[in-house]
Amino acid sequence: MSLSTHRVRPAVSRHGTTVGARGPRRRRSRLGLALSTGKYASLIAASVLMLLPLVAILFTSLKTDKEVATGSPLSLPHNPLNLKNFGTAFSDGHMLQALFNTAFILVFSVAGTVLIGSMAAYAIDRFQFRLKKAVVVMFLVATLVPSVTTQVATFQVVNNLGLFDTRWAPVALFMGTDIIAIYIFLQFIRGIPTSLDEAARLDGASSLRIYWTVILPLLRPAIATVVIVKGVAVYNDFYTPFLYMPSENMGTISTSLFRFKGPFGAHWEDISAGAVLVIVPTLLIFLFLQRFIYNGFTSGATK
Repeated sequence: MSLSTHRVRPAVSRHGTTVGARGPRRRRSRLGLALSTGKYASLIAASVLMLLPLVAILFTSLKTDKEVATGSPLSLPHNPLNLKNFGTAFSDGHMLQALFNTAFILVFSVAGTVLIGSMAAYAIDRFQFRLKKAVVVMFLVATLVPSVTTQVATFQVVNNLGLFDTRWAPVALFMGTDIIAIYIFLQFIRGIPTSLDEAARLDGASSLRIYWTVILPLLRPAIATVVIVKGVAVYNDFYTPFLYMPSENMGTISTSLFRFKGPFGAHWEDISAGAVLVIVPTLLIFLFLQRFIYNGFTSGATK
């Protein structure tokens, strides 16, 4: 008599489903539902935490001074169409002059950062020179040094150059202290084949010509990333213009709001209205150009 192995078939219900497999499937479905619920709950909680300050600022900008003093920040204003605070912030805060100063600093700072950063990255990647590794290490060390520890020396340099209380002081500081832009451009340039440089040299092009006609046009994603990241940082900066541009006519949009804060308190309704005027352009620009930020960082990470 031969021995044979027999498989024990799982019990089947009258509906045709396997009884033994119900338990694991139900546990997996419950686990997946719990994970999905936890994921969306965390996203909703993070969104609420991010939006609450913006909602409080918007509500405060539409309130009167009495409503701000007696109500909570998240209470609805009695008159949602109250735009008096925006007029006060625009006139008494000299927002028009502040917008001009901010635009001046923003344009020259971003353009200088793109030009200097891309040139430095091109020289580091394409040229061989002494102490090349030391220069790269110095760039890395410069990012680790707290900027506050060098403010005294920086202030003396700016003052001796005659740039104090002028728009060129923050422009010079913003252009010369962005090491991150150099690394972003460096990652992109390393992904550009050197055969393009060699072909251009065979045609008689100089190094500057190669940079301007070959390398720079291929850096458009990196340029978009640097422009957006650097632009938002310059647009929202408070410390640099507050320290190096103390005059009233030299204020930026961030320092102009500070004028509504006095020794006896602050006009939070006017400050909130000015903050809304500052936030809206940045928010619209970011929503319109956010795909360039993500694409730029992703491309730079894969090169």
